[in-house]
Amino acid sequence: MSDQPGIPDAESITPEARTIAILGANGDLTERLLLPGLGQVVDAGRGIELTILGAARTPQSRDDWKAKVRLSLETAGVSARTVDDLVSRTDFIRTDATDPAELKALLDACPSSPVLYIALPPAVGHSIADALAQLELPDDLLVAIEKPFGDDLADAEALNRALAAVIPDDRLWRMDHFLGNETVLGMLGLRFGNRLLESGWSAADIDKVEIVYDEELGLEGRAAFYDTTGALRDMLQSHLLMVLALTAMERPDAITPEAVHDRMAEVLGQVRLWRDDPSTARRARYTEGRIGERFFPSYVDEPDVDASRGTETLAQLLLQVDVPRWQGVPFVLRSGKAIGEPRAEVAVHFRDSPVPTGLEAAGPTVLRMSLRGGDVDLDLVVTGGDEPGRLRRIPLTASPGKAELGAYAQVLAGLLQRDTLLSVPGHVAEQCWRIVTPVLTAWAAGESPLEEYPAGSGGPTDW
Repeated sequence: MSDQPGIPDAESITPEARTIAILGANGDLTERLLLPGLGQVVDAGRGIELTILGAARTPQSRDDWKAKVRLSLETAGVSARTVDDLVSRTDFIRTDATDPAELKALLDACPSSPVLYIALPPAVGHSIADALAQLELPDDLLVAIEKPFGDDLADAEALNRALAAVIPDDRLWRMDHFLGNETVLGMLGLRFGNRLLESGWSAADIDKVEIVYDEELGLEGRAAFYDTTGALRDMLQSHLLMVLALTAMERPDAITPEAVHDRMAEVLGQVRLWRDDPSTARRARYTEGRIGERFFPSYVDEPDVDASRGTETLAQLLLQVDVPRWQGVPFVLRSGKAIGEPRAEVAVHFRDSPVPTGLEAAGPTVLRMSLRGGDVDLDLVVTGGDEPGRLRRIPLTASPGKAELGAYAQVLAGLLQRDTLLSVPGHVAEQCWRIVTPVLTAWAAGESPLEEYPAGSGGPTDW
């Protein structure tokens, strides 16, 4: 392992042999994200010796599991050499993750340093922690658990206590793949590597900040998960609050896990709803419509949706950060599905600059950082040409380049490297739940209307 702190680099991972045992291996997440991410890391690492054990309560033949692994890796574009290598070193073991004896058998079956990857709902996480507490665990065991980290604040606190009782924090990874996003990673350099930006990164120069992740996609066959989760829990409570933390935090002394996580927790601890008013949060769900040639039925008519739950497909929070740097600056977090012209960006709206008499104002400047691809756009205001008294905007775009690893693979690389920078600390996860709890309470009590918008639109017209 590299002794330099910082963002995981797959090429710096030592060729230490590891076995990743995936609890919940029959789930959609494993096939769609986890297996392709592992394949990418092995492809880039050139020398990682990785064994994959699938584990689930529902039995599956070895051949069927190997075929599933192969199809997932090939579909993701993993090299043929890596596909053949991983398929040759994978197996499936039927495992009840809540049974201590079966968990022990799974760990004993690992031929190299074990990574127990929990890709199961939070309620099962509690039971797994209880089962692990009854075992003598290997000293080199790493544990990774997928979001959501609990179902609410009390549940997150209880889950953190249960996990802390069985595994030290430096061997526990709370996995949020959004932290591997190119823009999220690049925020550290953008914020703290550019004196010009950092000098204006405060309420004196910034009017508002938007963190938006709207997408054209609908449920894509995931209604069983999404209908019990919704946009607020799925995107804002976790992913977008992580982006807010990196956008608003103070400068860390070093880019180490401890320093960065402390700064993230510090600023999230000062985040609350705008004027403590849950009614500033809004929710909506899509009705039927089209995006291009694709027809979307109304959300309530989608298979496996229970309309009585009132699940939102679009959520928006208005937040404030109670520190001097951000006094009075609104932070808008928004995410929605079936949006016709989707946005995925951090948009920092600078205050309008006063201009001398004789110059025609050009309006405020916006710095946009794409959450898809990592491009940074900024309009530079200049005069010149045939109208020297008129301000003109010249768009500037910086493209940091395509990352070798996708977001999921970046976070998995950190896990395999034992670098916790891209892991979500327990106290940060709890702060995220604290921030959204008043909204969840108000929505559960029916205190906020569930609005509607046609699929293919930009959301309710007055948002």
